[in-house]
Amino acid sequence: MVASYSKKDKLKSKILIDQLFATGKSVSAYPLRLVYIPTTFNDDVKAKTGVSVSKRYFKLAVDRNRIKRLLRESYRINKAAYFNNITTQYAFMILYIGKEKPTLKQIETQMNLLFEKFLKAVSEPKIEKP
Repeated sequence: MVASYSKKDKLKSKILIDQLFATGKSVSAYPLRLVYIPTTFNDDVKAKTGVSVSKRYFKLAVDRNRIKRLLRESYRINKAAYFNNITTQYAFMILYIGKEKPTLKQIETQMNLLFEKFLKAVSEPKIEKP
């Protein structure tokens, strides 16, 4: 997997985003939260990803856009290390749920922790309770 975040890697389908928030599962590593669902795409990407920052805590669009740029850059740098070995295709939404402005270093460390939690959650066998 190449370290890029091209147009085909971006989650743009309104239907899929609605489905993601309605039925998706999530993992958190404060101040990040990852909502995901397994799905299938027509193209050969392993994951389509979107990012979001709350307007409630960051009133200025400049601040929201900067945090989204940091999230996308951290995802782009780290995705090859974590998603090369997955076989199922996923739709992701990465949410920034913190209240203070982060640095790239803070985002990257939490992104790595978030991806590790995701891989652990996906690889664990599901035990159904009666």
